[in-house]
Formats: sequence, C-alpha cells, structure tokens
Amino acid sequence: MTVTIRLALRDWDYMTPLVLGEVSSPRLDVKVERVGTLISHIGKDDAHDAAEMSFSRYTQLRADGDETVIGIPNFIMRGFRHRCIITTKKSPITQLHQLAGKRIGVTGWRDSGNTWTRAALRREGVGVEDAMWFAGRLTEAHPVTDRLDGFGRAGRIEAAPGERPMVELLKEGGLDAVFTPFMPEGFFDKDSPFRQVLADFRGAERQYFDDVGYVPGMHLIGVKATVAAEHPWLLEELSTLIDESKRVWTTKRRKYADTTPWMLDELLKVSADLPPEWDESGLDANRAMIVDFARELHAQGILPRILTAQELFPLQASSNRSQLAAAES
Repeated sequence: MTVTIRLALRDWDYMTPLVLGEVSSPRLDVKVERVGTLISHIGKDDAHDAAEMSFSRYTQLRADGDETVIGIPNFIMRGFRHRCIITTKKSPITQLHQLAGKRIGVTGWRDSGNTWTRAALRREGVGVEDAMWFAGRLTEAHPVTDRLDGFGRAGRIEAAPGERPMVELLKEGGLDAVFTPFMPEGFFDKDSPFRQVLADFRGAERQYFDDVGYVPGMHLIGVKATVAAEHPWLLEELSTLIDESKRVWTTKRRKYADTTPWMLDELLKVSADLPPEWDESGLDANRAMIVDFARELHAQGILPRILTAQELFPLQASSNRSQLAAAES
C-alpha cells in the first residue's frame, strides 16, 4: 500500500527530481506543493501533511510543549551567514566587530537565519546588547507585518521607523547594516549602492566551518504528529527521498554546469573547501549544529532554557538508542 503525503516546499533546485517524479518510492507518494511563504503551523494546516518550516519556530513549538509537529533533522535550507550582512558601498564598516554600537536591521527577530547571523556576530564580540536593532520589511515589495514576534524592547529592539523598507533606511543612513536572507533586487547590478560588510566573506565562512564543523541549518521538514504516528516509517522514508533528490540533482549540476560562466569553478571550490558530507541529514550528523542552535536561542533571549537534541527530535533519538542497544546486545 502506498501512502500519499502532501508536502509544502519552497522552490529549492535540488528538489526538482522529487517534484518531477524522477526520485520516488513504492511506499510513499510525495505530492509537492510549491509555496512562496512557509506554512505558519503545519500541525494546524488542513491542506498539507508536512512542510518546510523554520528551525527556530519548530524549536519554539517544542519549548511550548506543542507536540503536533514532528521534525525531521533534514535541513532543507542551509547556508553561511557572514555573506548576509549588507551595508552601503560608502560605509566605512568592513569588519563585523565594527558593528558594535551600530543600528542594524533584521527581517524578523527570531528567524533562524537572523539567529545564526547574530551568533556569527557574537563570535566577534558584538552581542544583542551591543547594538541597536530594528525589525522590518526588507523592501517595498514585502508586506508590513509584526517582525518583532514579541521580543521588542524600547531602546534596544524596535520596529523599523514608520515601517519603512530597510533598504531605503540603509541607503539614507538610518541604518548602518541589514541582515538579509536574500539579496534585495538590484543588489547584483554594477551600480548597486549596497555591498556585503565583509569583502572576503567566503574566507570568513571557511574559517567558521573549520571552527564549528557545520554549515548552519535554517529550515527543516516538519510532519504532522498524527501522520507520523499512523506511519512510523514515513519520517525516514521521506528524508531518504529528499537525500536522493539532492544526490541526483548534484550529479546533474556537475554535468550541466554552464548555467553561469564560472559555475564549474564554484563547484570545484566547494569540493575543495567542504567535506562531501557537509549537508548530510540525520540527528547524529547534525547534533553539534542542533546543540549550538539551541544554545544560541537561549543566549539571545529567544527561549527561556536550552533544549536538548533529544527533546527536539525525540523519535530519532529513541530510534538511535534502540539501534545502539541492538548493536550492543
């Protein structure tokens, strides 16, 4: 019997083989719905059985005792964050430690990516209390919503003045830097007024990887607990399909690398700078990253206590203990 699961995903290129059916399973029929905005709470969503979701919001659910969603430690979105701090080309700021005492914009206070970016900043001596923060929309095209998530503090963490787009505030000097998950339109144009704070962000990211041993994970896959309870094997099967889709896509990308003139060079650099298993899924492979993220959420005042990897992924932790016990018996 084949089980059908409705999965909401953003347009990640390496999910193409899964979307097209090139990667499949006789046990699991994955119906992918492409979404531009993440499902706010997959546990309460009638249209889907599983979805890409924010790592920080999943952690918040577990901290709140909400067990309607079971996370799979397969991080559908990963990325270094040093490159995501932008300023203007006229700015004298060229190092992260120079952001101490500055006005910094963020697109959402507790967003996973911004949590990791503040973690990178903390490593350079700039903590939450060492800057003035403003949460707001990146551009005019983005909606005006509450991006403070209840973490606002007068004089320290506030909404962007007048709810104005942060790229405008940055351009006018109202902000000194902005954390952005995606570069604003026009950023890659030669006449763009913006640049990354770090000229050699890649070098900083390589050093970061050498220090911590992982590429930060921002989004994971969440499955309704009712679905996971009815089909206990489904979590592992879905994770395997995602891994296979990535493998097939990576193989093709290396073959058809001429999407930009230097893509082949980029693929060679990644192979030289990172180990083959840098994006491996699973609890054991990602334990250090998961533990560090939970610590950051607490250190930055987002969660009142540090959650363990076992609390965040109880089914996987239980499975690992059972496998270990079987191996030792």
